[in-house]
Amino acid sequence: MLKRLLPWILKGGISVGLIAWVLSKVDLPSAWEQAKAMDVGMVVLALVLMQLQIALGAVRWGLVLRALEACFRWSSTAAVYYIGVFFSIVLPGAVGGDAVRMWFSRRAGLSLATSVNSVALERAMTVFALVLLVCLTQPILMTRIPDLPGVWVFPMLLAICVIGILVLASLDKLPESLHRWSLVRGLVQLAADTRKLFFHPAWSLGTLVVALFGHANLSLAVYVLAIGLGLDVHVLDTLVLVPPVILVMTLPISIAGWGVRETAMVTAFSFVGVADHSAIVLSIIFGIVTMVTALPGGLVFLMAGGKTMEQEELAEEKAAIDQPHGVHTPPSPLP
Repeated sequence: MLKRLLPWILKGGISVGLIAWVLSKVDLPSAWEQAKAMDVGMVVLALVLMQLQIALGAVRWGLVLRALEACFRWSSTAAVYYIGVFFSIVLPGAVGGDAVRMWFSRRAGLSLATSVNSVALERAMTVFALVLLVCLTQPILMTRIPDLPGVWVFPMLLAICVIGILVLASLDKLPESLHRWSLVRGLVQLAADTRKLFFHPAWSLGTLVVALFGHANLSLAVYVLAIGLGLDVHVLDTLVLVPPVILVMTLPISIAGWGVRETAMVTAFSFVGVADHSAIVLSIIFGIVTMVTALPGGLVFLMAGGKTMEQEELAEEKAAIDQPHGVHTPPSPLP
């Protein structure tokens, strides 16, 4: 129980603390008045764009699976990806969305290595595309903000990403004497899968384009919400400011990015003259839209056998508790 609650407590404390700190700096009455004046039509359009975002994510993961020569139907890919989004955004303190994707893809017949590596490499490509987009749009941002501090950070992160990919692709160069360990054999398989995705232009470029389009679509959703709030921002502003915010949100230190997103959004949009109270409203509405978009993934989860997954988790926990007392509980068979 403590292991389950500790992530909630730590991440929840960070989220609440950051939100409280940001709210203490803004004009709350003005923020509330602006929120009430929100254009509902723009919220609906943002919901449509966020549904498109989930579809793009499923396509991105599907391309990675096919690069790894995995036999996984597109309908199954979309369903499992949607379930992962639900767990990542709506229930972040429970089982991680990536772990859920691995579980369902393994249950559907994929090998354990393919299930784990496909999710890991899809994440790697997503982060790489995000950092690349920030670097590509940085010249535009610098024309708007000539004295922008820390312009070297994102090019450095891009170099780190490239080095990281090369390291992943070289993990099978470990000494043969270490291959008797299952962990090393897993790293060897990860290296081979990394080359299948990143070293084949047809797969790497296709997946990268989908990832870049997804990040641009996310920026467009924020722009739509900003217009609905009557903010004086250009679509290029969101294109160059939202990706860094999303990159900061990838840090696993809060609940679904709450608090971190608000702090980053207020800081980023202050560079283009958006008032703090307007940026906080924009961030909160964007967070709510994201959660509403993810909710149908819970229904997909129940239809896809969520009860079975819960039963297996309980069986594994019971086995872990009984094992020190000499009692062995076999895992529940997969349906």
